[in-house]
Amino acid sequence: MAKIYYGDEAPIDALLGKKVAVIGYGSQGHAHSQNLRDSGVNVVVAELPGTDNFKAARDNGFAPTDIATAMDGAALMIITLPDEVQAKVYEKEIAPNLKAGQTLGFCHGFNIHFKYIVPPKDVNVVMIAPKGPGHLVRSEYQKGGGVPNLIAVEQDATGDAKAIALAWANGIGGARAGIIETTYKEETETDLFGEQVVLCGGLTALIKAGFETLVEAGYQPEICYFECMHEVKLIVDLMYQGGLSYMRYSISNTAEYGDLTRGPRIITEQTKAEMKKILAEITSGQFAKEWVGEYQGGMKNFNALYKKDYGSQLESVGRNLRGMMKWIDSKEV
Repeated sequence: MAKIYYGDEAPIDALLGKKVAVIGYGSQGHAHSQNLRDSGVNVVVAELPGTDNFKAARDNGFAPTDIATAMDGAALMIITLPDEVQAKVYEKEIAPNLKAGQTLGFCHGFNIHFKYIVPPKDVNVVMIAPKGPGHLVRSEYQKGGGVPNLIAVEQDATGDAKAIALAWANGIGGARAGIIETTYKEETETDLFGEQVVLCGGLTALIKAGFETLVEAGYQPEICYFECMHEVKLIVDLMYQGGLSYMRYSISNTAEYGDLTRGPRIITEQTKAEMKKILAEITSGQFAKEWVGEYQGGMKNFNALYKKDYGSQLESVGRNLRGMMKWIDSKEV
């Protein structure tokens, strides 16, 4: 069983009276900055002038500055930049300003685990990975709660790296929900696997295949959209609340029988074999190398695949239908 820390087991004292630099004011950055500040920590934000995130930081009461200034005298630097740009920013702006005894903090282990960033041995390297998007980290904190956090210590140069990480988690609300101990390897590899096989890749491929199968059989696209896309949230919400058992308790017997007997015909041993292949690509570093190469090459394949799905019938039908559903706060990008 994993070790889980709550409340007083993660005292915030290690950061009180210290300076914390948050590098990047995006999804996670804005939440960590505001929550830590509201918890009594001195937070300085580093962000690029002229960007939307720079404006958001100012609107939220910060005076965003450059990375070198933010890092100067900071006990902890929380790097919330996108995975694909972290190594370049680290090499050019973070490493030259890094001092012995400081702590580098990450919200995902990608660059450290796959060694695109290799910090010197005289600094701490820790991770706090909230199990939820930044807006949820912020909103739950404001309600007096929090979302569960993962904690990992990759390098402990000062002897108190874990205490610093626990204080960080406490400051963003994690100690209210539970801080679960893991490693950089475990967090990185399971996170990538979940994204690719279930949460994003697997789910979107399943939705698209189901929609296309019904449309090709002659059913109205709007009806197919409701069955294969819209109602996914209803089922996922039940799972979120009480797992598979509560979902099955909540649906009809007909739906439950179809679930139990037909589901295994969709996710077969062949599917699991492909999952194992994808996991091997992750653990070997093959996926990381592929993604970094894609980014450095201008993301041509990435953009072509995105454009194809954006213009698909599933998405065009969905945009029209969501525009009619005023109660769901429809979002378009």
